[in-house]
Amino acid sequence: MKRTILFLTCVVAFAQKPADPKYFIQEQAPLLDYQFEPNNGLQIPAGFTFGFPGNVTFDKQGHLWVLNRGPVPVTEFDENGKMLRAFGEGLFGNRPHAVRIDPEGNIWVADGSTHILVKFDPAGKVLMTLGTKGKAGTWDEAAGTRLLNQPNEVAFGRNGDFFLAQGHTPGAMGDPRVLKFDKNGNFIKTWGGKGTAPGKFEVAHGIVTSPKGELWVTDRENQRIQIFDQEGTYLREVKYAGLPCALEFGDGVIWMANGFTGQLLKLDMDGKVLAAMGKPGDGPGEFGEAHYMTVSPKGDLYVADVTKGVMKFVKK
Repeated sequence: MKRTILFLTCVVAFAQKPADPKYFIQEQAPLLDYQFEPNNGLQIPAGFTFGFPGNVTFDKQGHLWVLNRGPVPVTEFDENGKMLRAFGEGLFGNRPHAVRIDPEGNIWVADGSTHILVKFDPAGKVLMTLGTKGKAGTWDEAAGTRLLNQPNEVAFGRNGDFFLAQGHTPGAMGDPRVLKFDKNGNFIKTWGGKGTAPGKFEVAHGIVTSPKGELWVTDRENQRIQIFDQEGTYLREVKYAGLPCALEFGDGVIWMANGFTGQLLKLDMDGKVLAAMGKPGDGPGEFGEAHYMTVSPKGDLYVADVTKGVMKFVKK
C-alpha cells in the first residue's frame, strides 16, 4: 500500500481546541493568486435570519447553495447573489453540517447535530431520511438498529450509490466511519472506526468522489486525506500539517479547506500542494475556520467559515 507524505504551511486557530504541537508545524508553500473580496455579493432579504454557514456548493445552473445555521437553513442564490428560496425550517438542529447536490439535482443535508441525513427533491420536498432525529447510535442491520452518529457529508457514485462520512467529535464520543447505501437508501456496508492505522479515522469530516471514482475522505485530526475505492478498499493516503476539512475537485486540480489552520489550498490530482493562502485571525480575509469551500463557474472561491460567514475570493 502506497503512502504519500506532504507538509505545508500551518498555523492553527482554536474551536475544537487542538493542543497537540504537531498541529503548529510551519512550512512554506507557494502563494495562491487570489485576494479577498469584502462584499460576498449575497443579497439576504430584510428580516431573514441568516446564520453562520456550515457549507457552500454550486449546482449545475451556477446557483450557490449555502447551508446556514439559522432557523431556515437551506438557501439557494442565483448567479447574481439574489436569494431565490429557503427551506428546511424545523428539520435540523443548531449545527447542520453539509449540503450536497446529486447528479439528478436532489439536495442532501447531513446534520451532525441531530444525527440524520435528509434527501430533498429539486423542489425541496423530503424524499428520504436516514437515522432517527436526536438519537445517535450504530447502523447494524442484524440487530435492526439503523442509527447514525454525527453525519458530516455525503458523496455519490455513478450508479446512484451514496457514501456518508460520519463522526465529528474527536475522542471517545464519535464513531468515525464511512457508510455505503444504494440509491434507494438500502444499507450495503461500512468501514472505518476510530484509530490511526490505514482505513481508520479520528474524524471522518469530508468525503468526495474523484473523477476516477475514488472516495477521498478528510481524516481531520489524523491530518490526512485517505483514499478508497467504492468497496472501501484502502488505496493510499496523503499527509498534511493542519486540519484538512473538505475537498472539491475542479478542472485538473483539487481545492481544500484546511480548517482551523486558516488556509485554502490548491492541490494537483495526486494531492500535492501547488499553492496555499490564508491564516487564522479576525482581519479581512483571515479565517476563524475554513470549514468548506466551493468554486463558482467564474472561478471565484467561496468559503463557509463557521465563525465569520461566507467569504469570497477572486483572482488577482
